[in-house]
Amino acid sequence: MKRTVGWMMGALAVAVAAAPVRAAEAPVALEARLRSGPSVADLVTYAYQTNPKIAAARQRWKAVVERYRVSTAYPDPQVMVTYFPEPIETRLGPQDWNAVLSQMIPFPGKLSKAGEVVEADARIARLELDKTVRDVIVALRESVHELLYIRRAKQVVAANRELLDHMRKVAETAHAGDRATFVDVAKAQSQRAQLEYDALLLEELEATERARLNALLNRAPDAELGPLPEVPFEPLAYSLEEIHELAAKRQEEIRIAEARVAKARAKLDLARYENRPDFKVGLFYAGIGQPDVANEPDDAGRDALGVQFGMTIPLWLGKNAGRPAAARAEIERARALKVARINDTDAAIRSVYFRLKNAERLVTLYRDELLPQAAQSLDVAETWFQEGEGSFSDFVETQSVYYNFQLSLARAEADYGKFLARLERLTATSLTRREGNAEEGKQ
Repeated sequence: MKRTVGWMMGALAVAVAAAPVRAAEAPVALEARLRSGPSVADLVTYAYQTNPKIAAARQRWKAVVERYRVSTAYPDPQVMVTYFPEPIETRLGPQDWNAVLSQMIPFPGKLSKAGEVVEADARIARLELDKTVRDVIVALRESVHELLYIRRAKQVVAANRELLDHMRKVAETAHAGDRATFVDVAKAQSQRAQLEYDALLLEELEATERARLNALLNRAPDAELGPLPEVPFEPLAYSLEEIHELAAKRQEEIRIAEARVAKARAKLDLARYENRPDFKVGLFYAGIGQPDVANEPDDAGRDALGVQFGMTIPLWLGKNAGRPAAARAEIERARALKVARINDTDAAIRSVYFRLKNAERLVTLYRDELLPQAAQSLDVAETWFQEGEGSFSDFVETQSVYYNFQLSLARAEADYGKFLARLERLTATSLTRREGNAEEGKQ
């Protein structure tokens, strides 16, 4: 199966447009493909639809987006009603009750600055969603490679079991003809028992890894998972220097650190506005009863109506100086964390790149040299033994080397795929095809 260019990037784009789907709502056809034999794209799609970590990150992003409307809105108006059990006497009559309706009006520009802070939070939440999708996909790819290794190892064990059965028959025949010792026969039987143990161990490892993969898909641990597609071995299309540049531009953690610097700057602007006065306007209404006097004035009993205006007084200089100072400290902290994130990423890239290249060298070594030589040596050892020019012990030892080289090749290929996924996690980019080549292929 040809790896789809930009698994992570495609999934991240879907993460914004698609609606959340619970595990029970996963398409029946997709579930059927998982049981019969899924592609990696099927696994990625299913994980996006059902993984609870992705669902949680998506809802957090939505919550922050909704918070923008809250932060940029005016405070709720206030209504205060006062009733006097013993009315207050006035010239116009007793004041039985009064009501005040008021509205706080923040200093012009303050709400827009508060909105900028929330916008920065929304960008961070969106990047956190992208990061969560990316991490789930990388974990899924690593699990796929590990499961492929286990299933490939089981095939190697089965093939070598047949080979050892053949060798054991040859040894028993040779022992009957005094061309092999009983120790030789015991060696073949011992090697056969070791293969039985390896087969049992691989069965348990497969169940464990299948449970891990099903957990990423939000399925039952023992849910059936069909044959997985072989992932082709593809070399890197970027140099180490280019990988560092891609990570600096695209890695979600670095972009989150940049967004936090922008948020800290917005909070500094907001802190300056918080040191400015807020205004308050209102209406006052008083209900006046009829006066109990002999000569009532002409406007007796007339209700009172008034207009109110007020403002806060930012009087305390210490508090006013503390807000911007704290915001500036947050800016410096965010900048330092960004530098630390870049440094950690550069170190991680070097470490994963070394392991990736080492796995690549091992794949080349086992696939192109050691394994073909071991297969040839196995044929030669059997021929020499049949012709009486070699011992059966040499035949058994050669088979053991051939078996270990097969497992080592499968292990190196799985490690290469896992380290490639981790390196692409650090760069948020598919590294086996250059973007220009991908675009040309589309055209």
